[in-house]
Amino acid sequence: MNAETPQTVELSLPQAFLLLATDDKDGKPEVPVFALRTTVAGAILAELDLVGAIELQGKHVRATGATPDTELQHELELIRGKSRPHSARRWVSMLEGRAQTQRIYEQMASAGIVEHVGEKHLGRFRAARYPEKDHAPEAALLEKIRAALRAAPSGLQPPDTGAAEDAAAAGTGPEAAAVGGAAEGTGPDAARPGAAKPGTTAPEARTIALIALMQAAGLLGKLFPEADRVRASELAKDYWPSRAVEDELRMIRLAEEEAATL
Repeated sequence: MNAETPQTVELSLPQAFLLLATDDKDGKPEVPVFALRTTVAGAILAELDLVGAIELQGKHVRATGATPDTELQHELELIRGKSRPHSARRWVSMLEGRAQTQRIYEQMASAGIVEHVGEKHLGRFRAARYPEKDHAPEAALLEKIRAALRAAPSGLQPPDTGAAEDAAAAGTGPEAAAVGGAAEGTGPDAARPGAAKPGTTAPEARTIALIALMQAAGLLGKLFPEADRVRASELAKDYWPSRAVEDELRMIRLAEEEAATL
């Protein structure tokens, strides 16, 4: 393996975010727990969006009818099974929780990326930590993010997914290119982060989605304090899963402030 190029391990967006949001040494979150769980929920939506399984239609998240091979089949079935569609923020609220986060940690533990370490409190195991076991996956993620932040061109436009590109190549028309969703009133491209205009080069959609989620959680500045915030914001703009995370975190903070005044 090239010592200068960390080995690439294909992680889902929930796994990638959780790995970056966890301290390598002590296995504890780098952001508040409520922000961690909320952003994991947004990352679930982002992953399903990237693989073409869901899209944003107006203000509501809907299943596309596609059947991708994904570890998030349970969450996809939840979205498919709802008789009435929900907003992206509502889905973030419904999907967030301790069980979701721990399940994703355990997936990475099974893959040998992190280690499950039990913590005792008053003689009982009451919490689990997940310190890093194999640094290569995180190192590869950090390098991709660093390159994206460094090379981000101005005037970025959201990229299509691979599913949309395949549909376009098959001649199925502009509707196929909208797989993955569109923000209301902004056209199909505005639902996704970070593609470049003709003549420029943009980082891959998965990396930009991860940057958008990290920024929503308040993690990007912690891990990349030297990053150009304007470029980061430009990369992440109009990405509906991260906007949903930001909206839900705003509601949580408002509720906490109101409770503090009672």
